Amino acid sequence: MTGDPGARLGPGPCRRRKGRNVAAEHTSGSVSIGGAGGNVAGLVSGAAERRPNAVALIETTGGATLTWAELDARVSAQAEALAAAGLSAGDRVALRLPTSIDFVTALFGVLRAGGVAVPLPPQAPAAELRTLLDHSGARLILGSAPEQRPDGGLPETVTALAPVTEGTARAYGQRGGGEDVAVISYTSGTTGPPRGVMLTHRALLANIEQFQRIEPPALEQFDRMLIAIPLFHVYGLGAGLLQMAAVAGTVVLAERFDVARALADCAEHRVTAIVGVPAMYAEFAALPPDELGGGLSTVRRLTSGAAPLHPKVLAGIRAATGLGVFEGYGLTESAPIVTSTLVTGYPKPGSVGRPLPGVELRLVEPDGSGEPVPLDPTDLDDTFEEDGGGTGLVAVRGANLFSGYWPDGRYGPDEQGWFRTGDVGYLDTDGDLHLVDRANDLIIVNGFNVYPHEVEDVITELTEVAEAAVVGVRDEVAGEAVKAVVVPATGASLSEQQIVEACESRLARYKVPRTVEFAKELPHSATGKLRRMRLRG
Repeated sequence: MTGDPGARLGPGPCRRRKGRNVAAEHTSGSVSIGGAGGNVAGLVSGAAERRPNAVALIETTGGATLTWAELDARVSAQAEALAAAGLSAGDRVALRLPTSIDFVTALFGVLRAGGVAVPLPPQAPAAELRTLLDHSGARLILGSAPEQRPDGGLPETVTALAPVTEGTARAYGQRGGGEDVAVISYTSGTTGPPRGVMLTHRALLANIEQFQRIEPPALEQFDRMLIAIPLFHVYGLGAGLLQMAAVAGTVVLAERFDVARALADCAEHRVTAIVGVPAMYAEFAALPPDELGGGLSTVRRLTSGAAPLHPKVLAGIRAATGLGVFEGYGLTESAPIVTSTLVTGYPKPGSVGRPLPGVELRLVEPDGSGEPVPLDPTDLDDTFEEDGGGTGLVAVRGANLFSGYWPDGRYGPDEQGWFRTGDVGYLDTDGDLHLVDRANDLIIVNGFNVYPHEVEDVITELTEVAEAAVVGVRDEVAGEAVKAVVVPATGASLSEQQIVEACESRLARYKVPRTVEFAKELPHSATGKLRRMRLRG
């Protein structure tokens, strides 16, 4: 996700708060995990010192496992191999690996050796791969040997290496840390060409520390987390792998999500936590309640991100398991977590919760003016006026923010440390954040704002609808018109008129779709985020 400082916002002012200026009091603080100058690879060595014989990683395919001591030794061997291949401090190393032990080894090995990891989609086509390799300047790539690919090999300037599979008894001193770039994470390109987000060791470690300050702790060392989302994406990487390494828990790695296999894996490996996306939870909710409840009987914590969860999905999972799903909000540029309902301690349908401790958040106008959002859910002064509210562009500040876009660091946080995200949201009377849409996705019909999610929520309430997306298309008279793309439920009979009538009964006329198209599926990113750009044509 990327910010859009010039995006047009909805009508009405940002919410104004009563009481004192909380944001001025909640500073980012120092990173206690590895110190302010720490290296992310120190998470592995730290876990190995505390729990050397505890299981660190389990692969669901094949059942391979590593303890923290074994992983630490393998990471050192990977760092040695990279140094032998000519890696110097700051060199970029592309990772083209699935969610696996190899990916984890490669990531921490690059960081321990002082390199910059560039995670890439393992199934990216040749043209996309070459573009990203060229843009990042990577000269080494782990996990993409030419003989493994049918596209004719890598550019001549790039050398392919295989991830190491054996550890070493020799310690390898970590190189770099702090403000050095650790990861260049390419955004999904939902609003334009992908951009490389520069995440420093400081930013990644700060987000871990911020998350760990939630009370009661969201994760502990006895937890076993299922990660069935891509590790090349910052959500699986930061909110999943790095958070678990920090507590020295156990990570259960699934290369891809299959609902039946996921339930079996949860039971076999006694999974206690799942980090997922809405598409995963929708498949869980579609299962018979007894089957779902039995498969997730050991699970105590469900979290979701990347897109909003439908209330029907939340209700179905709670009815079958007794568990709520904690939703959060984040972006690549924030490494990645900004808010979570874990902060308040209870799931709240439609809300992504409140900022993590040490993260500041406010709603602003396009020029950046606005007032801070309260950060302390226990402070009675942190209340909002119930009248005069409206939407605003979400701006964030904290030690977890990125250092700009590769290669020149442009468009990062401003001089005061604030970064405008490009997401539009509002605050309810409890001070919890609700996201409306991307500012770029706003549809303007005759000067009136239409937020796609508002229309999509009405359409998806129809039982005949499996999924829907709403976008703006050019209109000579109104400037833009609303277009709906609908995926009918399996076996359902559905007409354009049904869609229009449902919207007419609930929405203002200018929000009703002018055109309705039907599709077998909608385009999504690797984490399930809707790619609206592909629907506007």
